[in-house]
Amino acid sequence: MATYKELIAAKAVLELPDRASLREIRTSYISLLKRWHPDTCTEGKEKCSEMTQRIVSAYRTVCAYCEAYEYSFDDQELRRHLSNEEWWLEKFGEDPLWSKNHK
Repeated sequence: MATYKELIAAKAVLELPDRASLREIRTSYISLLKRWHPDTCTEGKEKCSEMTQRIVSAYRTVCAYCEAYEYSFDDQELRRHLSNEEWWLEKFGEDPLWSKNHK
């Protein structure tokens, strides 16, 4: 498992915000690889190669952290992420007054 400092460094290399989904992490990784890949990079070939290695290493570090992360499927935690419509139905039910088909 990576240390705190390694994770912070990986976050910086991948230019990640404080909170990111797996999709956002992968999107950032792909974007950075496209920019720094030695075959397409306009910087010096050595610098591009070094950055590519750093990006790949950072991505592996973050992925290892995410794979070891325990997700909560606790009822209370899941309720925190209800959509507005789900929240409304949970709170008020399917009262005809509130339904989409109300006339």
